[in-house]
Amino acid sequence: MQNTPMPLLTRLLTAAALLCALVAGASAQGLFQPVALINDKAVTRYEVEQRKRLLEVLNSTGDLDQVALDRLIDERVQLDATEQFGIEVTEEELAAGLEEFAARANLTGQQLLDNLAGEGVDPQTFRDFVKAGLAWRELVQGRFRAKANIGDTEVEIARAHVDPRATAQVLISELFLPANTPENAARSEELAAQITQITSFEGFAAAARDFSAGQSREIGGRVSNWVPLANLPPPIAAQFLTMTPGEVTDPLPIPNAIALFQLRALREAEAAPTANTLDYAAYYIPGGRTEAALSRAAQLRAEIDHCDDLYGVAQGQPPEVLDRVTLPQSELPSDIALELARLDRHEVSTNLTRSNGQTLVFLMLCSRVPEPNIGLTESDIRQTLFSKRLENHANTYLAELRANAIIRYP
Repeated sequence: MQNTPMPLLTRLLTAAALLCALVAGASAQGLFQPVALINDKAVTRYEVEQRKRLLEVLNSTGDLDQVALDRLIDERVQLDATEQFGIEVTEEELAAGLEEFAARANLTGQQLLDNLAGEGVDPQTFRDFVKAGLAWRELVQGRFRAKANIGDTEVEIARAHVDPRATAQVLISELFLPANTPENAARSEELAAQITQITSFEGFAAAARDFSAGQSREIGGRVSNWVPLANLPPPIAAQFLTMTPGEVTDPLPIPNAIALFQLRALREAEAAPTANTLDYAAYYIPGGRTEAALSRAAQLRAEIDHCDDLYGVAQGQPPEVLDRVTLPQSELPSDIALELARLDRHEVSTNLTRSNGQTLVFLMLCSRVPEPNIGLTESDIRQTLFSKRLENHANTYLAELRANAIIRYP
């Protein structure tokens, strides 16, 4: 039987299909080619693209290709160190770490992985990221915990800066990142980590104008008046003890947002009574930050002089439209405490909302009740100083490891 020649069109289609298969195979193979070798541990193009996609999902800024590569190189350096010390993260520890990370966005670990997969991020990429962080944290704590311990003398020196008799005051800038949904919370977590690295006033002001959800964004987040350190919530006041002007606090979760503060200056003021029990009123205006609600707040501000005037404003309305509260500072909601810290008696703030932004809070400070011997607890000060010192040791150690690593770019 004689072979029939293959028609020309069929041969052309077959050749084209073969060529496409070869190109696709070469392209896929290229994804797994190393773009960097760190002590002979490879970072592949696929890993860089995956990490870049993760950064995009989290709304990160900057040159994301370079940021992704730098972070993966750091993780390879950290991995070398943790392997040398025999540190391994078990599946149980990894699962707990995933749950811990996901809880920041009010998700379970599996929900977070599913959400990321829907955005094009391989779940294994995120698992590797969390696993590297857990191993590094264990190494740092084991290696530097003793060196980071804080002595009683250091606590007493730090306490002196926030003792009511010392009356330290700070000049700050503020930035509020939205966290009213799990997606916003996840993006803001990643962005907050980048903002904490800012050390210039201009850089923080630019970030506030670009990203802050607060009213002060138009002026770069600047708070114009000096704030007594003793008026601030202890976790924030304690951080300022270890900072120099230009540095940014750790992120502070508050209702529907993540707050960050930059220290612009610190001073000792004349002696004055301080307080940690506050009397305040909160009147709730429907509409959130709409023009109508803000106009109503401005009208109220012009009409009333004292907290007691709000009882007349709320007359005939449901009782829940007005709260009159007297509480120790340590028991205040964090966002309320931060706003009241900047107010003098009978001053008003309209920076806060409730009900997922649907209700505007007209917040008025009624009075501060002076009490003796207030300020940060020894535990607050010691933990803050310890965390800062441990972080400094970790950063220095990583810089040394990276400097000693053999890094090549094939």
